[in-house]
Amino acid sequence: MADDLGADLGPDRSLLLVDDDEPFVKRLAKAMEKRGFLPDTAQSVAEGRAKAMAHPPAYAVVDLRLEDGNGLDVIEALREKRPDCRIVVLTGYGAIATAVAAVKIGAIDYLSKPADANDVTNALLARGEALPLPPENPMSADRVRWEHIQRVYEMCERNVSETARRLSMHRRTLQRILAKRSPK
Repeated sequence: MADDLGADLGPDRSLLLVDDDEPFVKRLAKAMEKRGFLPDTAQSVAEGRAKAMAHPPAYAVVDLRLEDGNGLDVIEALREKRPDCRIVVLTGYGAIATAVAAVKIGAIDYLSKPADANDVTNALLARGEALPLPPENPMSADRVRWEHIQRVYEMCERNVSETARRLSMHRRTLQRILAKRSPK
């Protein structure tokens, strides 16, 4: 299988994986190696930036929320050192605002966890104007609504009254929504 994909990868098969979830990043590195990539891992913004500056890879998968900061800083470093790097953002905290920010600074795709190695490989190797295949498990309408409410709540600096006003929603209704766990 790695031989089939090796031709698609091109001469430089270097891949930087940046994620603070050590077991996950190790599993992903092994899976990507089986697909023909030459993975290197980093578990923080500082480590990711250092590796991006020292040896800019042809491909990168970057988590947005890291222990020491935001993965967008790693994406900026990658773009600075290697403008042709194909970067995919992989995060467990998917929101439209962060997806837009990631794409604006150079990511080619944005995947929400859980995503498997096949999803990541397809995103890294997608070429041209063809639209990517729809996700196997897209977010439910309830989850999209919850994400929107969370984004507005954060933009209003966690002020419930201001968020309720901007969403044209009763304050008590918003408080009940915020008290619940996120829908699947």
